[in-house]
Amino acid sequence: MADLEKPLDDAGLTNPAVREYVLHWAQYLGAERIEVVSASDDARLIQESLAADEIQPAGEGLYYSRSYAKDTARSEERTIVATSRPEDEGVYNNWRHSDEIRPVVEGHMQGAMAGKTMYVIPYLMAPPGSPLERYAAGVEITDNRTVCLHMIRMARVGVDLINGLADPDMFVRAVHVTGDLPNLGQGTDDDQRYFVTVADERTILHFGSSYGGNALLGKIAHGLRQAAYDGWASGEFLGEQFMLLGITDKETGETHHICGGFPSASGKTNLAMTLAPDALGERYHVSFYGDDIAWLWVAADGQLYGLNPENGVFGVAKDTNEDTNPTALDAIEEGTQALFTNVAYNESTHEVWWEGKTPARPTDPTGWRDWKGELIADRNPDEAGDPWAHPNSRFTTTLANVPNVAADFENPHGVKIDAIIFGGRTRDREPLVRAIDDLAEGVYDGLTLGAEATAAAEGVEGKLRYDPMSMRPFMSYPEGPYAAHWLNVVGAAKDQPVFAHVNWFQRDPEDGHFLWPGYRENLRALLWLVEYKKGQVTGRRTPVGVVPLREELNLDGLEIDSDELDTLLTIDVERWREEMGHREEHLKQFANLPEQIWEAHRRVAAALEAEATVDV
Repeated sequence: MADLEKPLDDAGLTNPAVREYVLHWAQYLGAERIEVVSASDDARLIQESLAADEIQPAGEGLYYSRSYAKDTARSEERTIVATSRPEDEGVYNNWRHSDEIRPVVEGHMQGAMAGKTMYVIPYLMAPPGSPLERYAAGVEITDNRTVCLHMIRMARVGVDLINGLADPDMFVRAVHVTGDLPNLGQGTDDDQRYFVTVADERTILHFGSSYGGNALLGKIAHGLRQAAYDGWASGEFLGEQFMLLGITDKETGETHHICGGFPSASGKTNLAMTLAPDALGERYHVSFYGDDIAWLWVAADGQLYGLNPENGVFGVAKDTNEDTNPTALDAIEEGTQALFTNVAYNESTHEVWWEGKTPARPTDPTGWRDWKGELIADRNPDEAGDPWAHPNSRFTTTLANVPNVAADFENPHGVKIDAIIFGGRTRDREPLVRAIDDLAEGVYDGLTLGAEATAAAEGVEGKLRYDPMSMRPFMSYPEGPYAAHWLNVVGAAKDQPVFAHVNWFQRDPEDGHFLWPGYRENLRALLWLVEYKKGQVTGRRTPVGVVPLREELNLDGLEIDSDELDTLLTIDVERWREEMGHREEHLKQFANLPEQIWEAHRRVAAALEAEATVDV
């Protein structure tokens, strides 16, 4: 025991509850040694990781890592929320009783760090001094040095952050064990992986992965699943998979803040990191706060506030380039200490590449290895078209590296939220933007958020896959109470945010081209929304919300076909009426859904019916 305690003393770890937790797990896991990690250890850990061949150089101040080929993404079917309360079971949270699942995952973990170093990562998932700080503290235990590097970039890491907790016992206990990856039966009946959040015990137990979403326990497991449960159990806040940005009007000096949820492949990160289009850049500045998580609460002044609990960006590399997201490229340039995972890597030149980074692949395959570590030059002819980088390849960088990061991104009191938006990839039915004034209808819209499925993924081209508030993979408690919690938290704000739904993906039905140019031009829809919130524009009321009038959109410097603009601002009533039946079936899954949500559904359905009657 004394040998294991010495590293805690040397690191200055004085919190007695944390010490007890660390020593218990060191003995249970059979760790040979303990190392307590702080952000100041980053340079040393990088050098150790390079020497151990765990990472590779990818340019000056850039690094590359590759995970096991069957360990490249989150695994929703192996991800479990456990509590001691059967009533916590929902449709999407894959609930299990903690008495049933804890012995299973802990059984796999027992003795699994024999002969290894156990790294201890004390972290905070919010700026120090935040009103939600008591929910932000955590201590991750891991056997994986690369995880330490990622966590230093994604969270605030240091012993000082958890030594002085108001309640020394109020921290998330997060245990990550990589496991013997080639022998875990990934995707078979003998799969041994378990990614468990024991929400009512504020304990996270992940076994069988080194991939980010499964291994960086401060991020999704704590920052989303545990935070969502904590927010509901306390009644204090919402933890959501939301982006957060600010828009400053340089003429008036006003800044408005918008957060929102988007299902996968619906443009969330690109929107979060957007810049103003060139034609509007003299007047408007966009500030980046976060691309993935927001915690929302009503403060003592009665206003709704939000902050990004993370300290970094864990971005998808695929299709990130100068056109789609120049901000991201600036955040991972040489000298940023960014870490790439599962992209293509040239072991001779130390370059990295991914699909969409450039219009064409590097012409000379010499030295290039794909995401599996296999030489491109050795591929068979029938493998020539296979991706070089994994579609879920990633980059990890700190918020401070993002060139337009907000000046107040570390403000512990957050920023006032003016608008909450939802957006999914749909080729029709959804206009460019529609504002929603009513709280219940806004929450209803979020609960019925969906993006089009692909034929390969779902079997029905064009059908929506519903993803409530974009939280489907991250829900930690039942959907009915979730909706009620939304109504309670946002409803307590004296200045209600405006809700809205946006869609950058309408297509021409004949040739399939996108009607809206997207990317930086998307700011124009948000500018209209800000003006609508301020009462400067009125829009046109439809059964599903308020859409802009043509003359209300700022189209300076943008060439767009007049007929296509009309389509972008039109509600297809018949398609919407068809969609309402699917929405009703979706909502019927959820027990104890608040009556306000059903009333909102009936209001929208009745308005669509009346509109269709008028059109006839």
